Amino acid sequence: MSSGRAEEDAAVALLDRRGWRTLRADATGLVVATLFALLAMTPSLLPRGWLFQGIVSGLSAGIGYGLGVLLAWLVRRTAAYRRAAGRIDRVVPERVRRGAWGTLLAGIPVALLVVLVIAADWQRETRELVGLPPETSAGWLRAAPVIVVLAALLVALGRGLRWMVRGTALLLRRWLRLPPRVALGIGVVAVLLLTAGVVEGVVLRWALNTADASFSVSNERTPEGVTRPELAERSGSPSSLSTWDTLGHYGQDFVAGGPSRDRIAEASGLPEDDVQVPIRVYVGLEGADGYAAQAELAVTELERTGAFDRAVLLVNTTTGTGWVNQAAPEALELMYGGDVATVATQYSYLPSWISFLVDSSRSKAAGRSLFDAVHARVQEVPEDRRPRLLVYGESLGSQGSEAAFDGLLDIRERADGVLWTGPPNSNELWAQLVERRDPGTREMDPAYAGGLVVRFADDPEDLRRPDGPWLEPRVAYLMHPTDPVVWWSPDLLFSRPDWLVEPRGNGVNPAMSWYPVVTFWQVSADLTNADYPPMGYGHNYADQLLDAWAVVAPPPGWTVPDTDRARRVFLD
Repeated sequence: MSSGRAEEDAAVALLDRRGWRTLRADATGLVVATLFALLAMTPSLLPRGWLFQGIVSGLSAGIGYGLGVLLAWLVRRTAAYRRAAGRIDRVVPERVRRGAWGTLLAGIPVALLVVLVIAADWQRETRELVGLPPETSAGWLRAAPVIVVLAALLVALGRGLRWMVRGTALLLRRWLRLPPRVALGIGVVAVLLLTAGVVEGVVLRWALNTADASFSVSNERTPEGVTRPELAERSGSPSSLSTWDTLGHYGQDFVAGGPSRDRIAEASGLPEDDVQVPIRVYVGLEGADGYAAQAELAVTELERTGAFDRAVLLVNTTTGTGWVNQAAPEALELMYGGDVATVATQYSYLPSWISFLVDSSRSKAAGRSLFDAVHARVQEVPEDRRPRLLVYGESLGSQGSEAAFDGLLDIRERADGVLWTGPPNSNELWAQLVERRDPGTREMDPAYAGGLVVRFADDPEDLRRPDGPWLEPRVAYLMHPTDPVVWWSPDLLFSRPDWLVEPRGNGVNPAMSWYPVVTFWQVSADLTNADYPPMGYGHNYADQLLDAWAVVAPPPGWTVPDTDRARRVFLD
Protein backbone atom coordinates (compact mmCIF):
# COMPACT_ATOMS: atom_id res chain seq x y z
CA MET A 1 0.00 0.00 0.00
CA SER A 2 1.38 3.42 -0.96
CA SER A 3 2.07 6.07 1.66
CA GLY A 4 -0.57 8.30 0.04
CA ARG A 5 -3.17 5.56 0.38
CA ALA A 6 -2.17 4.88 3.97
CA GLU A 7 -2.55 8.57 4.83
CA GLU A 8 -6.00 8.61 3.25
CA ASP A 9 -7.11 5.56 5.22
CA ALA A 10 -5.91 7.17 8.45
CA ALA A 11 -7.64 10.43 7.60
CA VAL A 12 -11.06 8.84 7.22
CA ALA A 13 -10.94 6.85 10.45
CA LEU A 14 -13.42 9.22 12.14
CA LEU A 15 -16.20 8.42 9.68
CA ASP A 16 -15.90 4.79 8.66
CA ARG A 17 -17.09 4.49 5.07
CA ARG A 18 -16.83 0.73 4.65
CA GLY A 19 -20.62 0.49 4.46
CA TRP A 20 -20.49 2.82 1.47
CA ARG A 21 -17.68 1.25 -0.55
CA THR A 22 -19.97 0.66 -3.48
CA LEU A 23 -21.03 4.30 -3.70
CA ARG A 24 -17.85 5.71 -2.14
CA ALA A 25 -19.94 8.49 -0.63
CA ASP A 26 -18.53 11.08 1.71
CA ALA A 27 -20.52 11.70 4.88
CA THR A 28 -19.80 15.42 5.07
CA GLY A 29 -20.60 15.80 1.39
CA LEU A 30 -23.93 14.02 1.83
CA VAL A 31 -24.90 16.16 4.81
CA VAL A 32 -24.06 19.44 3.06
CA ALA A 33 -25.70 18.26 -0.18
CA THR A 34 -28.91 17.43 1.68
CA LEU A 35 -28.84 20.75 3.49
CA PHE A 36 -28.41 22.66 0.23
CA ALA A 37 -31.19 20.70 -1.47
CA LEU A 38 -33.59 21.41 1.40
CA LEU A 39 -32.72 25.10 1.59
CA ALA A 40 -33.36 25.40 -2.15
CA MET A 41 -36.97 24.43 -1.47
CA THR A 42 -37.57 27.55 0.58
CA PRO A 43 -39.56 30.36 -1.11
CA SER A 44 -38.01 32.51 -3.82
CA LEU A 45 -39.30 35.53 -5.76
CA LEU A 46 -41.68 33.57 -7.97
CA PRO A 47 -43.59 30.30 -7.68
CA ARG A 48 -42.04 27.20 -9.22
CA GLY A 49 -43.41 23.93 -10.54
CA TRP A 50 -42.17 20.55 -9.30
CA LEU A 51 -39.78 20.10 -12.24
CA PHE A 52 -38.14 23.48 -11.69
CA GLN A 53 -37.87 22.70 -8.01
CA GLY A 54 -36.18 19.41 -8.82
CA ILE A 55 -33.64 21.15 -11.04
CA VAL A 56 -32.92 23.92 -8.53
CA SER A 57 -32.55 21.52 -5.59
CA GLY A 58 -30.57 19.04 -7.68
CA LEU A 59 -28.08 21.71 -8.72
CA SER A 60 -27.84 22.93 -5.14
CA ALA A 61 -27.31 19.37 -3.85
CA GLY A 62 -24.53 18.70 -6.37
CA ILE A 63 -22.76 21.92 -5.46
CA GLY A 64 -23.28 21.25 -1.76
CA TYR A 65 -21.72 17.80 -2.07
CA GLY A 66 -18.64 19.25 -3.71
CA LEU A 67 -18.30 21.93 -1.04
CA GLY A 68 -18.79 19.35 1.71
CA VAL A 69 -16.12 17.05 0.29
CA LEU A 70 -13.72 19.97 -0.01
CA LEU A 71 -14.38 21.03 3.57
CA ALA A 72 -13.87 17.48 4.84
CA TRP A 73 -10.65 17.14 2.85
CA LEU A 74 -9.26 20.30 4.40
CA VAL A 75 -10.23 19.26 7.94
CA ARG A 76 -8.81 15.75 7.56
CA ARG A 77 -5.40 17.15 6.86
CA THR A 78 -5.16 18.94 10.21
CA ALA A 79 -3.20 17.41 13.08
CA ALA A 80 -6.09 17.98 15.49
CA TYR A 81 -8.38 15.89 13.30
CA ARG A 82 -5.91 13.00 13.13
CA ARG A 83 -5.55 12.93 16.90
CA ALA A 84 -9.34 13.01 17.41
CA ALA A 85 -9.89 10.37 14.74
CA GLY A 86 -7.53 7.97 16.42
CA ARG A 87 -9.16 8.37 19.82
CA ILE A 88 -12.73 8.04 18.48
CA ASP A 89 -11.76 5.02 16.41
CA ARG A 90 -10.63 3.29 19.62
CA VAL A 91 -13.65 4.35 21.69
CA VAL A 92 -16.57 4.06 19.24
CA PRO A 93 -17.41 0.45 18.30
CA GLU A 94 -17.51 -0.42 14.61
CA ARG A 95 -21.19 -1.39 14.76
CA VAL A 96 -22.04 2.09 16.07
CA ARG A 97 -20.22 3.71 13.21
CA ARG A 98 -22.03 1.48 10.72
CA GLY A 99 -25.31 2.30 12.43
CA ALA A 100 -24.62 5.99 11.97
CA TRP A 101 -24.31 5.42 8.24
CA GLY A 102 -27.59 3.53 8.23
CA THR A 103 -29.29 6.39 10.04
CA LEU A 104 -27.89 8.87 7.52
CA LEU A 105 -29.01 6.69 4.63
CA ALA A 106 -32.54 6.50 6.00
CA GLY A 107 -32.71 10.11 7.16
CA ILE A 108 -31.85 11.75 3.83
CA PRO A 109 -34.89 10.55 1.82
CA VAL A 110 -37.20 11.13 4.79
CA ALA A 111 -35.99 14.71 5.17
CA LEU A 112 -36.29 15.22 1.41
CA LEU A 113 -39.92 14.09 1.28
CA VAL A 114 -40.97 15.94 4.42
CA VAL A 115 -39.52 19.26 3.26
CA LEU A 116 -41.03 18.76 -0.21
CA VAL A 117 -44.46 18.60 1.39
CA ILE A 118 -43.73 21.76 3.41
CA ALA A 119 -42.32 23.45 0.29
CA ALA A 120 -45.57 22.76 -1.55
CA ASP A 121 -47.35 24.92 1.05
CA TRP A 122 -44.76 27.67 0.59
CA GLN A 123 -45.29 27.58 -3.15
CA ARG A 124 -49.05 27.79 -2.70
CA GLU A 125 -48.58 30.91 -0.58
CA THR A 126 -46.24 32.40 -3.18
CA ARG A 127 -48.73 31.74 -5.99
CA GLU A 128 -51.48 33.52 -4.08
CA LEU A 129 -49.20 36.51 -3.40
CA VAL A 130 -48.65 37.04 -7.14
CA GLY A 131 -52.29 36.49 -8.06
CA LEU A 132 -52.11 32.89 -9.32
CA PRO A 133 -54.61 30.19 -8.31
CA PRO A 134 -53.32 27.62 -5.79
CA GLU A 135 -52.22 24.15 -6.86
CA THR A 136 -52.39 20.80 -5.10
CA SER A 137 -49.22 19.65 -3.35
CA ALA A 138 -49.30 15.92 -4.17
CA GLY A 139 -47.46 16.37 -7.48
CA TRP A 140 -44.54 18.01 -5.73
CA LEU A 141 -43.19 14.64 -4.60
CA ARG A 142 -42.21 14.07 -8.24
CA ALA A 143 -39.36 16.48 -7.66
CA ALA A 144 -37.55 13.95 -5.44
CA PRO A 145 -36.18 11.66 -8.20
CA VAL A 146 -35.19 14.71 -10.28
CA ILE A 147 -33.15 16.01 -7.35
CA VAL A 148 -31.40 12.69 -6.79
CA VAL A 149 -30.60 12.03 -10.46
CA LEU A 150 -29.33 15.55 -11.18
CA ALA A 151 -27.22 15.63 -8.02
CA ALA A 152 -25.75 12.22 -8.89
CA LEU A 153 -24.82 13.43 -12.38
CA LEU A 154 -23.05 16.46 -10.96
CA VAL A 155 -21.18 14.29 -8.44
CA ALA A 156 -20.17 11.93 -11.25
CA LEU A 157 -18.90 14.88 -13.25
CA GLY A 158 -16.90 16.10 -10.27
CA ARG A 159 -15.40 12.66 -9.75
CA GLY A 160 -14.43 12.53 -13.40
CA LEU A 161 -12.52 15.77 -12.99
CA ARG A 162 -10.90 14.44 -9.82
CA TRP A 163 -9.82 11.31 -11.72
CA MET A 164 -8.26 13.52 -14.38
CA VAL A 165 -6.37 15.47 -11.70
CA ARG A 166 -5.02 12.30 -10.07
CA GLY A 167 -4.09 10.81 -13.43
CA THR A 168 -2.23 13.96 -14.44
CA ALA A 169 -0.42 14.08 -11.10
CA LEU A 170 0.57 10.41 -11.40
CA LEU A 171 2.04 10.94 -14.87
CA LEU A 172 3.98 13.98 -13.65
CA ARG A 173 5.41 11.99 -10.75
CA ARG A 174 6.48 9.12 -13.00
CA TRP A 175 7.81 11.13 -15.93
CA LEU A 176 9.26 14.19 -14.23
CA ARG A 177 9.91 12.74 -10.77
CA LEU A 178 8.05 15.64 -9.17
CA PRO A 179 7.17 15.60 -5.46
CA PRO A 180 3.56 14.38 -4.84
CA ARG A 181 2.19 17.73 -3.67
CA VAL A 182 3.81 19.64 -6.54
CA ALA A 183 2.47 17.15 -9.07
CA LEU A 184 -1.00 17.35 -7.53
CA GLY A 185 -1.00 21.16 -7.61
CA ILE A 186 0.05 21.20 -11.25
CA GLY A 187 -2.60 18.58 -12.02
CA VAL A 188 -5.33 20.70 -10.45
CA VAL A 189 -4.30 23.81 -12.38
CA ALA A 190 -3.97 21.89 -15.65
CA VAL A 191 -7.40 20.27 -15.37
CA LEU A 192 -9.06 23.56 -14.39
CA LEU A 193 -7.51 25.36 -17.35
CA LEU A 194 -8.43 22.53 -19.71
CA THR A 195 -12.02 22.44 -18.43
CA ALA A 196 -12.38 26.22 -18.68
CA GLY A 197 -10.92 26.16 -22.19
CA VAL A 198 -13.25 23.41 -23.33
CA VAL A 199 -16.31 25.08 -21.80
CA GLU A 200 -15.54 28.58 -23.04
CA GLY A 201 -13.75 27.82 -26.30
CA VAL A 202 -15.76 24.82 -27.48
CA VAL A 203 -19.03 24.31 -25.64
CA LEU A 204 -20.06 27.94 -25.18
CA ARG A 205 -18.79 28.99 -28.59
CA TRP A 206 -20.66 26.14 -30.25
CA ALA A 207 -23.80 26.93 -28.27
CA LEU A 208 -23.53 30.65 -29.07
CA ASN A 209 -22.94 30.03 -32.78
CA THR A 210 -25.81 27.57 -32.89
CA ALA A 211 -28.12 29.97 -31.08
CA ASP A 212 -27.04 32.86 -33.31
CA ALA A 213 -27.69 30.81 -36.46
CA SER A 214 -31.02 29.56 -35.13
CA PHE A 215 -32.29 32.97 -34.11
CA SER A 216 -31.02 34.60 -37.30
CA VAL A 217 -33.26 32.18 -39.23
CA SER A 218 -36.18 33.13 -36.96
CA ASN A 219 -35.34 36.77 -37.55
CA GLU A 220 -35.96 36.32 -41.27
CA ARG A 221 -39.43 34.88 -40.72
CA THR A 222 -42.30 37.37 -41.07
CA PRO A 223 -44.68 37.19 -38.09
CA GLU A 224 -47.90 35.33 -38.78
CA GLY A 225 -50.70 37.63 -39.89
CA VAL A 226 -48.35 40.60 -40.45
CA THR A 227 -48.21 42.32 -43.83
CA ARG A 228 -46.03 45.06 -45.21
CA PRO A 229 -47.38 48.52 -44.32
CA GLU A 230 -48.37 50.91 -47.11
CA LEU A 231 -48.32 54.00 -44.90
CA ALA A 232 -45.47 56.40 -45.64
CA GLU A 233 -45.15 56.98 -41.88
CA ARG A 234 -43.77 53.46 -41.41
CA SER A 235 -40.40 51.92 -42.13
CA GLY A 236 -40.66 49.00 -44.50
CA SER A 237 -43.30 50.77 -46.62
CA PRO A 238 -42.77 51.31 -50.37
CA SER A 239 -41.39 54.80 -49.71
CA SER A 240 -39.12 53.74 -46.85
CA LEU A 241 -35.32 53.78 -46.99
CA SER A 242 -35.30 50.97 -44.40
CA THR A 243 -36.67 48.16 -46.54
CA TRP A 244 -39.17 45.56 -45.37
CA ASP A 245 -36.90 42.54 -45.82
CA THR A 246 -34.15 44.08 -43.65
CA LEU A 247 -36.32 44.83 -40.61
CA GLY A 248 -36.27 41.35 -39.12
CA HIS A 249 -39.08 39.50 -37.37
CA TYR A 250 -39.69 41.95 -34.53
CA GLY A 251 -39.06 45.05 -36.64
CA GLN A 252 -41.74 43.97 -39.10
CA ASP A 253 -44.14 43.30 -36.24
CA PHE A 254 -43.44 46.74 -34.77
CA VAL A 255 -43.91 48.85 -37.91
CA ALA A 256 -47.03 46.92 -38.95
CA GLY A 257 -48.64 47.43 -35.56
CA GLY A 258 -50.12 50.41 -33.79
CA PRO A 259 -53.58 51.62 -32.76
CA SER A 260 -56.26 52.52 -35.30
CA ARG A 261 -57.48 56.09 -35.79
CA ASP A 262 -60.78 55.42 -34.04
CA ARG A 263 -59.02 53.94 -30.98
CA ILE A 264 -56.68 56.93 -30.84
CA ALA A 265 -59.61 59.32 -31.07
CA GLU A 266 -61.51 57.50 -28.31
CA ALA A 267 -58.48 57.42 -26.01
CA SER A 268 -57.31 60.99 -26.57
CA GLY A 269 -60.77 62.57 -26.64
CA LEU A 270 -59.98 64.26 -29.97
CA PRO A 271 -62.19 64.24 -33.08
CA GLU A 272 -61.09 61.51 -35.46
CA ASP A 273 -60.26 64.13 -38.10
CA ASP A 274 -57.69 65.65 -35.73
CA VAL A 275 -55.96 62.35 -35.09
CA GLN A 276 -52.59 61.75 -36.81
CA VAL A 277 -51.05 58.52 -38.04
CA PRO A 278 -48.26 57.57 -35.61
CA ILE A 279 -44.77 57.34 -37.10
CA ARG A 280 -42.82 54.15 -36.46
CA VAL A 281 -39.22 53.95 -37.66
CA TYR A 282 -37.10 50.84 -37.38
CA VAL A 283 -33.69 49.75 -38.68
CA GLY A 284 -32.76 46.06 -38.53
CA LEU A 285 -29.35 44.43 -38.38
CA GLU A 286 -29.43 43.91 -42.14
CA GLY A 287 -30.42 47.51 -42.79
CA ALA A 288 -26.97 49.05 -42.26
CA ASP A 289 -23.44 47.99 -41.36
CA GLY A 290 -22.70 48.94 -37.76
CA TYR A 291 -24.48 50.87 -35.03
CA ALA A 292 -23.44 54.30 -36.27
CA ALA A 293 -24.70 53.53 -39.77
CA GLN A 294 -27.95 52.17 -38.32
CA ALA A 295 -28.43 55.35 -36.29
CA GLU A 296 -27.72 57.50 -39.34
CA LEU A 297 -30.28 55.59 -41.40
CA ALA A 298 -32.79 55.87 -38.54
CA VAL A 299 -32.38 59.67 -38.47
CA THR A 300 -32.80 59.81 -42.26
CA GLU A 301 -36.01 57.80 -41.91
CA LEU A 302 -37.24 60.15 -39.20
CA GLU A 303 -36.62 63.10 -41.50
CA ARG A 304 -38.42 61.37 -44.38
CA THR A 305 -41.50 60.74 -42.26
CA GLY A 306 -41.61 64.24 -40.74
CA ALA A 307 -40.91 62.92 -37.25
CA PHE A 308 -39.16 66.10 -36.13
CA ASP A 309 -42.43 68.00 -36.57
CA ARG A 310 -44.32 65.75 -34.17
CA ALA A 311 -45.21 66.60 -30.58
CA VAL A 312 -43.32 63.61 -29.20
CA LEU A 313 -40.28 61.70 -30.42
CA LEU A 314 -39.68 58.46 -28.51
CA VAL A 315 -36.27 56.75 -28.64
CA ASN A 316 -36.93 53.11 -27.75
CA THR A 317 -33.93 50.84 -27.13
CA THR A 318 -34.90 47.27 -27.96
CA THR A 319 -34.13 44.00 -26.20
CA GLY A 320 -31.63 41.50 -27.60
CA THR A 321 -33.68 40.20 -30.52
CA GLY A 322 -34.83 43.66 -31.52
CA TRP A 323 -38.17 43.24 -29.76
CA VAL A 324 -40.16 46.37 -28.93
CA ASN A 325 -42.79 46.24 -26.21
CA GLN A 326 -45.44 47.93 -28.32
CA ALA A 327 -47.34 48.96 -25.22
CA ALA A 328 -44.73 51.69 -24.63
CA PRO A 329 -45.19 53.64 -27.89
CA GLU A 330 -48.88 52.76 -28.12
CA ALA A 331 -49.61 54.35 -24.75
CA LEU A 332 -48.10 57.62 -25.95
CA GLU A 333 -49.83 57.36 -29.33
CA LEU A 334 -53.21 57.01 -27.61
CA MET A 335 -52.57 59.89 -25.22
CA TYR A 336 -51.14 62.33 -27.78
CA GLY A 337 -53.71 61.73 -30.51
CA GLY A 338 -51.17 59.90 -32.68
CA ASP A 339 -48.83 62.92 -32.77
CA VAL A 340 -45.91 60.65 -31.88
CA ALA A 341 -42.85 59.26 -33.68
CA THR A 342 -41.03 56.22 -32.31
CA VAL A 343 -37.61 55.03 -33.44
CA ALA A 344 -35.82 51.77 -32.62
CA THR A 345 -32.94 49.67 -33.95
CA GLN A 346 -31.93 46.02 -33.70
CA TYR A 347 -28.49 45.10 -32.35
CA SER A 348 -28.64 41.30 -32.01
CA TYR A 349 -30.39 38.12 -33.11
CA LEU A 350 -30.12 36.67 -29.61
CA PRO A 351 -32.71 36.85 -26.82
CA SER A 352 -31.98 39.31 -24.04
CA TRP A 353 -30.87 36.72 -21.49
CA ILE A 354 -28.22 35.34 -23.87
CA SER A 355 -27.12 38.82 -24.97
CA PHE A 356 -26.89 39.87 -21.33
CA LEU A 357 -24.67 36.91 -20.43
CA VAL A 358 -22.32 36.94 -23.42
CA ASP A 359 -22.29 40.46 -24.84
CA SER A 360 -24.29 43.15 -23.08
CA SER A 361 -21.95 45.74 -24.61
CA ARG A 362 -23.98 45.50 -27.84
CA SER A 363 -27.05 47.01 -26.23
CA LYS A 364 -24.99 49.83 -24.73
CA ALA A 365 -23.26 50.67 -27.98
CA ALA A 366 -26.49 50.57 -29.97
CA GLY A 367 -28.44 52.58 -27.39
CA ARG A 368 -25.77 55.26 -27.21
CA SER A 369 -25.40 55.56 -30.99
CA LEU A 370 -29.13 55.89 -31.60
CA PHE A 371 -29.87 58.44 -28.92
CA ASP A 372 -26.83 60.57 -29.70
CA ALA A 373 -27.77 60.71 -33.39
CA VAL A 374 -31.42 61.55 -32.73
CA HIS A 375 -30.57 64.13 -30.07
CA ALA A 376 -28.09 65.86 -32.37
CA ARG A 377 -30.73 66.16 -35.07
CA VAL A 378 -33.37 67.43 -32.62
CA GLN A 379 -30.98 70.20 -31.58
CA GLU A 380 -31.07 71.48 -35.14
CA VAL A 381 -34.82 72.14 -34.85
CA PRO A 382 -35.74 75.62 -33.56
CA GLU A 383 -36.35 75.37 -29.84
CA ASP A 384 -39.99 76.43 -29.99
CA ARG A 385 -40.73 73.68 -32.54
CA ARG A 386 -38.71 70.79 -31.15
CA PRO A 387 -40.53 67.56 -30.37
CA ARG A 388 -40.61 66.34 -26.80
CA LEU A 389 -37.70 63.87 -26.73
CA LEU A 390 -38.66 60.87 -24.58
CA VAL A 391 -36.65 57.73 -23.77
CA TYR A 392 -37.84 54.19 -23.08
CA GLY A 393 -36.08 50.89 -22.44
CA GLU A 394 -37.19 47.60 -20.95
CA SER A 395 -35.01 44.89 -19.43
CA LEU A 396 -31.73 44.78 -21.39
CA GLY A 397 -33.11 47.68 -23.43
CA SER A 398 -33.03 49.83 -20.30
CA GLN A 399 -29.35 49.00 -19.87
CA GLY A 400 -28.62 50.08 -23.43
CA SER A 401 -30.74 53.17 -22.99
CA GLU A 402 -29.00 54.15 -19.75
CA ALA A 403 -25.63 53.94 -21.51
CA ALA A 404 -26.53 57.00 -23.57
CA PHE A 405 -26.21 59.18 -20.47
CA ASP A 406 -23.45 60.00 -17.99
CA GLY A 407 -25.86 60.56 -15.12
CA LEU A 408 -28.97 62.42 -14.02
CA LEU A 409 -27.55 65.81 -14.98
CA ASP A 410 -26.88 64.58 -18.50
CA ILE A 411 -30.43 63.19 -18.71
CA ARG A 412 -31.88 66.52 -17.61
CA GLU A 413 -29.88 68.35 -20.24
CA ARG A 414 -30.67 66.08 -23.19
CA ALA A 415 -34.02 64.33 -22.59
CA ASP A 416 -37.56 65.49 -21.81
CA GLY A 417 -38.68 62.40 -19.95
CA VAL A 418 -37.42 58.89 -19.27
CA LEU A 419 -39.21 55.64 -18.41
CA TRP A 420 -37.20 52.48 -17.76
CA THR A 421 -38.89 49.21 -16.76
CA GLY A 422 -37.49 46.00 -15.33
CA PRO A 423 -33.87 47.23 -15.19
CA PRO A 424 -31.27 44.46 -14.75
CA ASN A 425 -29.36 44.62 -11.49
CA SER A 426 -26.17 45.40 -13.42
CA ASN A 427 -27.52 48.70 -14.79
CA GLU A 428 -24.85 51.17 -13.68
CA LEU A 429 -26.98 54.27 -13.17
CA TRP A 430 -29.79 52.34 -11.49
CA ALA A 431 -27.34 50.61 -9.16
CA GLN A 432 -25.70 53.90 -8.18
CA LEU A 433 -29.03 55.56 -7.40
CA VAL A 434 -30.32 52.61 -5.38
CA GLU A 435 -27.03 52.35 -3.48
CA ARG A 436 -27.27 56.06 -2.58
CA ARG A 437 -30.95 55.95 -1.70
CA ASP A 438 -32.33 58.09 1.08
CA PRO A 439 -31.74 56.70 4.58
CA GLY A 440 -34.65 54.66 5.86
CA THR A 441 -35.91 53.62 2.42
CA ARG A 442 -35.77 50.02 1.26
CA GLU A 443 -33.75 48.64 -1.65
CA MET A 444 -36.94 47.30 -3.23
CA ASP A 445 -38.73 50.61 -2.66
CA PRO A 446 -36.01 53.28 -2.71
CA ALA A 447 -36.26 57.04 -2.75
CA TYR A 448 -33.48 59.24 -4.07
CA ALA A 449 -33.16 62.89 -3.05
CA GLY A 450 -36.79 62.88 -1.95
CA GLY A 451 -37.95 61.98 -5.47
CA LEU A 452 -36.94 65.39 -6.77
CA VAL A 453 -35.65 64.13 -10.14
CA VAL A 454 -35.89 60.33 -10.30
CA ARG A 455 -38.47 57.99 -8.78
CA PHE A 456 -38.85 54.24 -8.38
CA ALA A 457 -42.14 52.40 -8.26
CA ASP A 458 -43.76 48.97 -8.24
CA ASP A 459 -47.00 50.52 -9.48
CA PRO A 460 -47.37 53.75 -11.52
CA GLU A 461 -49.51 55.26 -8.78
CA ASP A 462 -46.47 55.00 -6.50
CA LEU A 463 -44.69 57.49 -8.78
CA ARG A 464 -46.81 60.19 -7.17
CA ARG A 465 -44.99 59.58 -3.90
CA PRO A 466 -43.52 61.40 -2.09
CA ASP A 467 -45.80 64.41 -2.12
CA GLY A 468 -42.94 66.83 -2.75
CA PRO A 469 -42.04 68.33 -6.13
CA TRP A 470 -40.88 66.18 -9.05
CA LEU A 471 -38.89 68.35 -11.41
CA GLU A 472 -39.16 68.02 -15.15
CA PRO A 473 -37.83 66.28 -17.11
CA ARG A 474 -38.93 63.33 -15.02
CA VAL A 475 -37.03 60.05 -14.77
CA ALA A 476 -38.85 56.93 -13.58
CA TYR A 477 -38.07 53.27 -13.01
CA LEU A 478 -40.81 50.65 -12.82
CA MET A 479 -39.43 47.63 -10.95
CA HIS A 480 -41.48 44.90 -9.34
CA PRO A 481 -40.20 43.36 -6.10
CA THR A 482 -40.97 39.97 -7.68
CA ASP A 483 -39.00 40.65 -10.89
CA PRO A 484 -35.90 38.39 -10.89
CA VAL A 485 -34.40 40.40 -13.76
CA VAL A 486 -34.08 43.33 -11.35
CA TRP A 487 -32.75 41.39 -8.38
CA TRP A 488 -30.56 38.69 -9.95
CA SER A 489 -26.86 39.27 -9.39
CA PRO A 490 -23.72 37.10 -9.03
CA ASP A 491 -23.33 38.79 -5.64
CA LEU A 492 -26.16 36.57 -4.40
CA LEU A 493 -23.69 33.70 -4.31
CA PHE A 494 -21.93 34.87 -1.17
CA SER A 495 -23.51 38.17 -0.11
CA ARG A 496 -26.90 38.83 1.48
CA PRO A 497 -28.63 41.70 -0.36
CA ASP A 498 -30.42 44.44 1.51
CA TRP A 499 -33.77 43.42 0.01
CA LEU A 500 -33.52 40.12 1.89
CA VAL A 501 -32.70 41.88 5.16
CA GLU A 502 -35.43 44.52 4.97
CA PRO A 503 -39.19 43.80 5.08
CA ARG A 504 -40.11 41.97 1.89
CA GLY A 505 -41.55 43.83 -1.08
CA ASN A 506 -45.04 43.51 -2.53
CA GLY A 507 -45.72 39.92 -3.62
CA VAL A 508 -42.54 38.47 -2.10
CA ASN A 509 -43.14 35.61 0.35
CA PRO A 510 -42.14 36.78 3.86
CA ALA A 511 -40.54 33.35 4.37
CA MET A 512 -37.94 33.99 1.66
CA SER A 513 -34.44 34.15 3.15
CA TRP A 514 -30.87 34.26 1.88
CA TYR A 515 -28.55 31.24 1.87
CA PRO A 516 -25.06 31.23 0.32
CA VAL A 517 -25.03 29.76 -3.21
CA VAL A 518 -28.58 28.42 -2.82
CA THR A 519 -30.39 31.74 -3.20
CA PHE A 520 -28.34 32.49 -6.32
CA TRP A 521 -29.64 29.32 -7.97
CA GLN A 522 -33.18 30.01 -6.82
CA VAL A 523 -33.28 33.49 -8.36
CA SER A 524 -31.49 32.20 -11.47
CA ALA A 525 -34.31 29.69 -11.90
CA ASP A 526 -36.83 32.51 -11.37
CA LEU A 527 -35.40 34.21 -14.48
CA THR A 528 -36.86 31.46 -16.64
CA ASN A 529 -40.29 32.10 -15.11
CA ALA A 530 -40.08 35.90 -15.12
CA ASP A 531 -43.00 36.33 -17.55
CA TYR A 532 -45.15 33.66 -15.89
CA PRO A 533 -47.07 35.71 -13.27
CA PRO A 534 -49.95 38.08 -14.07
CA MET A 535 -49.38 41.70 -15.03
CA GLY A 536 -47.94 43.76 -12.21
CA TYR A 537 -45.71 40.91 -11.01
CA GLY A 538 -42.51 39.35 -12.25
CA HIS A 539 -41.23 40.92 -15.46
CA ASN A 540 -44.64 41.99 -16.78
CA TYR A 541 -45.08 45.76 -17.13
CA ALA A 542 -47.12 46.27 -20.31
CA ASP A 543 -50.47 47.03 -18.67
CA GLN A 544 -48.87 49.69 -16.44
CA LEU A 545 -47.18 51.74 -19.15
CA LEU A 546 -49.99 54.14 -19.99
CA ASP A 547 -50.42 55.12 -16.35
CA ALA A 548 -46.65 55.51 -16.04
CA TRP A 549 -46.38 57.79 -19.08
CA ALA A 550 -49.36 59.77 -17.79
CA VAL A 551 -47.25 60.65 -14.74
CA VAL A 552 -43.85 60.98 -16.42
CA ALA A 553 -44.76 62.85 -19.63
CA PRO A 554 -48.48 63.69 -19.94
CA PRO A 555 -49.82 65.87 -22.77
CA PRO A 556 -50.46 69.52 -21.84
CA GLY A 557 -53.61 69.86 -19.74
CA TRP A 558 -53.90 66.10 -19.23
CA THR A 559 -56.05 65.11 -16.22
CA VAL A 560 -56.82 62.00 -14.18
CA PRO A 561 -60.15 61.48 -16.04
CA ASP A 562 -58.15 61.62 -19.28
CA THR A 563 -55.93 58.84 -17.99
CA ASP A 564 -58.96 56.76 -16.97
CA ARG A 565 -60.47 57.17 -20.44
CA ALA A 566 -57.25 56.31 -22.25
CA ARG A 567 -56.60 53.34 -19.97
CA ARG A 568 -59.92 51.74 -20.86
CA VAL A 569 -58.98 51.86 -24.55
CA PHE A 570 -55.39 50.81 -23.88
CA LEU A 571 -56.39 47.70 -21.93
CA ASP A 572 -59.25 46.73 -24.24
